[in-house]
Amino acid sequence: MVSCKNVIKGPFEISLAQWSLHRSLFNKEMNNLDFISVAKTKFNISAVEYVNTFFFDKAENKKYLNEMNEIAKDFDVKNLLIMCDNEGDLGDPDKKNRYKAVENHYKWVNAAKILGCHSIRVNARSEGSYDEQIKLTSDGLRILSEFADNIGINILVENHGGLSSNGKWLTKVMKTVDHPRIGTLPDFGNFKIDDDDIYDRYIGVRELMPFAKAVSAKSHEFDQNGNEMHTDYYRMMKIVLDSGYSGYVGIEYEGSNHSESEGIMLTKKLLEKIQKN
Repeated sequence: MVSCKNVIKGPFEISLAQWSLHRSLFNKEMNNLDFISVAKTKFNISAVEYVNTFFFDKAENKKYLNEMNEIAKDFDVKNLLIMCDNEGDLGDPDKKNRYKAVENHYKWVNAAKILGCHSIRVNARSEGSYDEQIKLTSDGLRILSEFADNIGINILVENHGGLSSNGKWLTKVMKTVDHPRIGTLPDFGNFKIDDDDIYDRYIGVRELMPFAKAVSAKSHEFDQNGNEMHTDYYRMMKIVLDSGYSGYVGIEYEGSNHSESEGIMLTKKLLEKIQKN
């Protein structure tokens, strides 16, 4: 039997998700602007994925966004996407609230355009039955995708709790929205639908990869051999690459057993080992 380690194929590049440094950012040990230079100078990573939480009031501040661009240019760092939270539920059962949530994301689409990003990441949160949530969420995502299409930005849905962590459900949403700007951002670890329902991460990523325009390499803790203890990275990256994906794989360290810097570097080294095979 040939091991997954020996059959991995296809190129990919490594990026850094800002959430990997959320403790340092929340503790004011660095700010959003610092993140750009830190990615390059400390971790030698040349592409970044932002989280709107860390510049929440700056979405429409063109001066600030241009400052981000200047720093990224100075350090030769590529801006890839903005992960957007706390802007309302795109599948809210209340039509008024749902459309307000859609509109709340418009400014982030515009900000992504200014920053030269290809996408924003959104959440597919809703209420109701399985099918009702598909209908409601697809409605919100379709409207947002149509707006973003005029700007040239993609709308990516991450498996991020609730039914969005069900690969079959999110696949149905993608097919229902049926828009060239809609896609997924598969996360290796976010497959907890609720406390009693955990979706298989390997099946989930395989189901979401046909729609993927970005990938999050979630990590928490590593063993003495440098392997992530919750996800078989060789197996998972084989799924990613076998789908034909050749874009960026974003490091998203979220653990507490290692420092943020250690966790990022351990994830990076593991991905680099996979790149070489």
